[in-house]
Amino acid sequence: MLFADRADAGRRLAAKLAHLRGKPVVVLGLPRGGVPVASQVARALHAPLDVIVVRKLGVPFQPELAMGAVGEDGVRVINPEVVHMAGVSETELAAAQVRERAQVEARVTRYRAGRPRLPLDGRIAVVVDDGIATGSTARAACQVARAHGASRVVIAVPVAPPGWEAGFRGAADELVCVETPAWFIAIGQFYSDFSQTTDDEVVACLAGAATPAPPAPVSTPVSTPVSTPVSTPVSTAPAGDPPAEGREVQVEVSAGQVRLAGYLTVPEKAPGIVIFAHGSGSSRHSPRNRYVASVLTEAGLGTLLFDLLTPEEDLDRANVFDIELLARRLTDVTRWLHTQPQAADAAVGYFGASTGGAAALWSAASAGAAIAAVVSRGGRPDLALPRLAAVTAPTLLIVGELDEVVLDLNRQAQAELRCENQLAVVPCATHLFEEPGTLAVAAELARDWFLSHLAAASARSLE
Repeated sequence: MLFADRADAGRRLAAKLAHLRGKPVVVLGLPRGGVPVASQVARALHAPLDVIVVRKLGVPFQPELAMGAVGEDGVRVINPEVVHMAGVSETELAAAQVRERAQVEARVTRYRAGRPRLPLDGRIAVVVDDGIATGSTARAACQVARAHGASRVVIAVPVAPPGWEAGFRGAADELVCVETPAWFIAIGQFYSDFSQTTDDEVVACLAGAATPAPPAPVSTPVSTPVSTPVSTPVSTAPAGDPPAEGREVQVEVSAGQVRLAGYLTVPEKAPGIVIFAHGSGSSRHSPRNRYVASVLTEAGLGTLLFDLLTPEEDLDRANVFDIELLARRLTDVTRWLHTQPQAADAAVGYFGASTGGAAALWSAASAGAAIAAVVSRGGRPDLALPRLAAVTAPTLLIVGELDEVVLDLNRQAQAELRCENQLAVVPCATHLFEEPGTLAVAAELARDWFLSHLAAASARSLE
């Protein structure tokens, strides 16, 4: 046995997290078994303890396959690709959300006893469980923590099977595990005492650790883990204030008659800024796009991630496939970006994923768009077919080798492009680039394309 009980496991896990002591950390235990482990971690880090109550949304005929998750305060994370590929109807999706939200609310009422959820905005969320088996619930918890505004997400567990990290690539910024035994069968085999944690024990842990959350970082960067690029801390900029150099700032973007939430980063002497157009049902919190953005900012490029739709608009599924609407939003946001002092003369590129790839190409084809480069990852350029011949921006289409249907659609769309273009096929990758190393390959391809073409456009503007 590796651990006497969950408290012993928590103490040993805390030793692996000592580098976070003194940082703006909130420790989040996954009920029920993860909470006693998290309690020890919170105590060692002198950090507040809370639970993260999430429920996975399983595909109706295959419950272990997650099509999304729901959490507190109405947070919903949907994987539109899984919904589409599994043929889940809107009625089935809505029924699953109602059912699982009821479970979330029941657990929240039981565990919090009237206490509010600790805020995560701009803080480091350390998600703790007593071990990883399939990891589906822990992945959902990481996504929900990000959706609640955490600037950095750490998944920390005492024990997991070898290779467990692959399942969390893009979902968490840092992965911490005490032991990864080769003979892994089930979490309980590594505890002398793995008795079930009760609801009363969860409540007692939370009551005994009730402390205020630390202030969010304002100007001091959070230390970066060795293995995974992360974004710099988030802070909120008042409307009209210029973005701080090299630091991610929360902004409200004007797009026609609506205002959209976004994250803007402008490194000093950036050769250009890349605007992200997210896929159907996604948002500025998308772990995959935030990972790609971190690779771009580390290379010195600016990035703007924003929500293409308001929360109210997102409720109507027709909007997420309205390419003309999404493209207009992208065009409006580009105009807004050029009104910002540090971005007024910057070369601009578009990075689109899924339906966002179609929106990026549609917008880039607009008269006077002056977009310096476009990259589409797992995109649907076929949905912008009427406008492809008008695109002048150098365009890179990135598709997974195993995403056969989308790969064929990209090949057909590429034949319609008249601009400089290239189709990059990432080996062993499926539509979501979830396989080990595939998202990193896609991010590096995008980085090199943008560095080459945005730098050239910037140089031309100075001539």
